[in-house]
Amino acid sequence: MKKLVLPLSLLVPALVFSQVRKKKDTLMKTAAIEEVVFQKKVTGSTNDMTAVKISAKDARNVASISGGIEGILKTLPSVNSNTELSSQYMVRGGNYDENLIYINDIEIYRPFLIRNSQQEGLSIINPDMVSTVNFSAGGFEPRYGDKMSSALNIYYREPQKFEVAGEGSLIGGRLTTGFAAGKDSEGNRKFTALFSGRYRNTNLVLNTLKEDTDFNPKYMDFQTYLNYHFSPKLTMSFIGYYSKNDYEMIPKERSIDFGSLQQPINLTVNYGGREDDKYKNMMGTFSLNFRPSDKWRFTLDAFAYQNREREYYSIASAYVLQTFDPVTGAPVTSYDTGGQIEHARNDLFVKTYGTQARARFSPNVNTDIEVGFKYEKENLKDLTNEWKLVDSAGYSTPISALLDPRNPPDLDLYYNISGKNDIQPTRMSAYAQYSQKFFWGSNKVFINAGARVAHWSFNNETIFSPRAQFAIKPDWDSDMLFRLSGGIYYQAPFYKEIKDLDGNFNPNIKSQRSIQAILANDYEFQMYDRPFKLTTELYYKKMDDLIPYFMDNVRIRYSGKNNATGSAYGIDTRLFGEFVPGVDSWLSASYARVYENIDGRGDIPRPTDQRLRFAMFYQDYMPKFPKMRVNLTLVYAMGLPTGSPIVLDENRKIDYFAGYSYQKTLPSYKRVDLGLSYAFIEPKEKNNAYGFWGNFDELTLGVQVFNAFNIRNTVANQWITDANTNLMYPVPVRLTGRFFNVKLEFRIK
Repeated sequence: MKKLVLPLSLLVPALVFSQVRKKKDTLMKTAAIEEVVFQKKVTGSTNDMTAVKISAKDARNVASISGGIEGILKTLPSVNSNTELSSQYMVRGGNYDENLIYINDIEIYRPFLIRNSQQEGLSIINPDMVSTVNFSAGGFEPRYGDKMSSALNIYYREPQKFEVAGEGSLIGGRLTTGFAAGKDSEGNRKFTALFSGRYRNTNLVLNTLKEDTDFNPKYMDFQTYLNYHFSPKLTMSFIGYYSKNDYEMIPKERSIDFGSLQQPINLTVNYGGREDDKYKNMMGTFSLNFRPSDKWRFTLDAFAYQNREREYYSIASAYVLQTFDPVTGAPVTSYDTGGQIEHARNDLFVKTYGTQARARFSPNVNTDIEVGFKYEKENLKDLTNEWKLVDSAGYSTPISALLDPRNPPDLDLYYNISGKNDIQPTRMSAYAQYSQKFFWGSNKVFINAGARVAHWSFNNETIFSPRAQFAIKPDWDSDMLFRLSGGIYYQAPFYKEIKDLDGNFNPNIKSQRSIQAILANDYEFQMYDRPFKLTTELYYKKMDDLIPYFMDNVRIRYSGKNNATGSAYGIDTRLFGEFVPGVDSWLSASYARVYENIDGRGDIPRPTDQRLRFAMFYQDYMPKFPKMRVNLTLVYAMGLPTGSPIVLDENRKIDYFAGYSYQKTLPSYKRVDLGLSYAFIEPKEKNNAYGFWGNFDELTLGVQVFNAFNIRNTVANQWITDANTNLMYPVPVRLTGRFFNVKLEFRIK
C-alpha cells in the first residue's frame, strides 16, 4: 500500500485519517486500513478539533509576572486579562469563573475569595512538570465539564532518568527533581517520580505601585507525580498538591492625580489598619489505567480536594479631594474631606471528593467511542461578615433624604453582607461521545458528536448538553482545514454563583446556558521557506438564565438570580510560524462584543466586554551568537466596562442594575514584557563540558523587563463621593510599573 505523506500541523491537534482499500480476487476479499499521520501522537493527545496545542517550553520561557501556562495563554486572540498580577483569564466575553482547568483529566479549582490580583499567588499549574497543553476557547468535546467559555487540559510528564532543574530570581524560585527506576520485560521503566516545590514573593514588584504600603505576600506550593507500571497494560499514578498563600498588607498613604485637563483632581488618602489573608489548598488523585488491548482503554480515578480560605481586613481611611485651576495649576481653596471603614471577616471551607470512570473503545484507527461517569460529594461552609461605612463631609453615605438639624441622621452602613451557610450536596455527571475519521470522495473528514448529562442535588437540577464537531480538509492544492463546532454549554453553579448579595445561598439558582456556534479555518503555507499557519475563527453565543454580576478588580460578585439573557459574537485570528528559523512566534488579533439584558431593561455591555484586542509572542536569537535569546510579549486591549460603583437600591441593598446608570469604561490596557537570556550550557554541549560544569545539561542566565515602557495601567476604579454636590469621582487603581528581574535557570540530567 502506498503511504501518504502530508505536512505537519503546527498547533491545532491534527486529524488522523485512514484510507480503506478493498482488493478483490476470485478466492477472497481483504480489507486493509492505512493511517495517514499529520502529527505524531504524544501523551495527552486529543481528537478535539477546537483545541490549540501550546509548547511547554514556550510557556516556561515567556516573560510574565504571573508566569507559567496562563502567561502564554494570554497571548492567544480569544483570551483576555487586563491585569498582569493574575493567572486568571477571560475567554470570548466570559468571566474568570467560566473556564475549565484539568490536570491529567482531573478538574481543579482556584481560590474563591480572592478580590485583588496581588492576593492570588501561584497558579496550580507547575510549568516544570508539564508535557502537553491543550486549550479550547469554545465548542469543546462532551468529555469536558459544564462551563460556558473554555477548557484547559494539562498533562504532566514522566521523567526518563534522574534529573534536577531549578530557577532562582528576585521574586522567587522553584526546584524540581525526578527519577525513574526498574525495568519490565520490555525495557520500560516501572516506577517514575517527579517532585517540585515553588516559592514566590512579589513584594519588589508591588512596590512599583507607587503607594506607601507595606506588602508581605508569600506563596509556596509542593507537587508530586508518581507512576508505577505493573505491566505495559496496567499503570497506577498519583498526583499530590499542597499550596499555602499568605497575603499581608498594611496601607499607609496614597496620593494620585486624575481627572482631565479641564478639571485636574488630586486624591490624598491616609490609612489605618491592615489586611491579612490566608489560602490553603490541597489535592490528591489516585488513577488506575488499564489497557487490555490496543482497542480498549479503561481509567478509574479517585480524587479529593480541600480549600481553606480566610479573608480578614479592617482598614480605615481618611481622604482629601482637591481640585486645581486648569490654567494656573493652583489648588482651589474649596475641597472635600471624607473617610470610610472597610471590614471583613470571611471564612470559607470547601471540600470535594469522589470518583470517575472512563472507557474508550477504538475498533480501528478511524473510530473512537468514549463514555464516562463522575460522582462527587461536596462540602461548603461559608461564614461572611463584610461591611463598609462611608463618611463624606460629616455625613454617612448615602445621606437621608430629609435633614433635620434637631434630629441628626442615622449612621447607616454603605452596605452590609452577612451569612452563615453549610451545605453538603452531591453532583453526578455522565457523557458519551463518538469520533470518526473518513474520506468523503477525496476530501478528509472528521466528526465528533455526543452529549453529557449532569445533576446537582442542591438545586435538584438536571442539565443535558449535546455537542458536535465537524472538520473537512478539501483535496485542494492549498493546505486548508475547515471546522464547525458547537452545542449547548451550561455553567453549572458552584459557590460563587449560588451566593446572593445578602450573603446567603440560593437553592433556586439554575445553571446558566450558552448555545454556541464556531466556524473556523486553518490555512497552512510556506513563507521564506518556513512553515506558517493562519487560523481564523468566527463565533456566536446565545445565552439565557444568566446571573448578573459586577467585578471589583478580579473579584466577581453575583446577584444570585437567573434574571438576564445575553449574546456574544466575535472574530479571532492568529498567525503562527517561524518568523525566525527554528523558533515559534505568533501574532493575535480579535474583535468581540458581549451584551446582557437584565429583567428586560435592554442590552448593555457585560463587565467582560473586551472589544478590540491585539497580542504578540515573539522569540528571536542573534545569528552570530545563537546562545543569546530574546522573547517578547505585547498586549493591547480596549478597556473593560468594569468601572461602575456599588450603588444601593431603595431597600439599601446592592443594586446590580447600576450598569444601566453608570457606564464608565476603564482605559485601554497596554503592556510589553521582555526577556533576555544567555545559555552558557545547552543540552548538546554537555559532553563538551568538563569538571563541575559537566554535570549541567542546561545553564541559562536571563534578565526580564516587566512593563518595559512603564505604562500605568488601570485595573479598577475606587469611587469617592462628594457630599456637597452628590457627585461620584472614579479614582483609578493602578497596576505595576517597570520592574527588572534577574533569573538563573539550570537543569542536571
